[in-house]
Amino acid sequence: MITKKDYFIGAVVGLLTAIFLLPTLYNLQYLSMPTAVMVCIGIPVLWVFGVWFGKFLGQWLKFFNQFGKYVVVGFFNTSINFGILNILSILTGTTAGVLLGGISAPGFLLAAMNSYFWNKFWVFKDTSGTNETVFKDLPKFALITLLGVLFNSLLIIYLTTYVGLRFGLDEKAWLNAANVAASAAILIWNFLGYKFFAFNQQNNQNV
Repeated sequence: MITKKDYFIGAVVGLLTAIFLLPTLYNLQYLSMPTAVMVCIGIPVLWVFGVWFGKFLGQWLKFFNQFGKYVVVGFFNTSINFGILNILSILTGTTAGVLLGGISAPGFLLAAMNSYFWNKFWVFKDTSGTNETVFKDLPKFALITLLGVLFNSLLIIYLTTYVGLRFGLDEKAWLNAANVAASAAILIWNFLGYKFFAFNQQNNQNV
């Protein structure tokens, strides 16, 4: 069930997404004051629309009520991942090589912890009224996420180091393109893992 509170949360998540996106735009030399304002206004609106669209599709398949919110949270996590990756890339000057796997991991892990709380208490929230500890599902969530971390880092290393530059992109742009590909691949992996494994008890009421 999507409520007015969900739309408000979607707007807040959208603003946080925009803030974490700014370092990536800076690193790609696309950041300007008009761009920053447009991003900080436009993304919250889009995220609210995403929550509404999930509700709209949920009239036929309840699965979309969760998936709409999951995608919103997923983009938020991705912006954290990208933001930290680009900050570390700027500070270290690293855009390829094995070291890249090391600097890509912190952002992914921070995004993963953020993901746990948003998914547990918003996307896959337990509506049964049962009392449980905050970290009850953390071990299962961590297993799915750590496998995602490994896959994410390996795919970024492969694309930036062994595939090499493509489509006329420079090193910074190709780094972010590789991160897009890796993030897209684990988007589906994580949703299925969280829904049917990490938060399985909560989901039984919503499938």
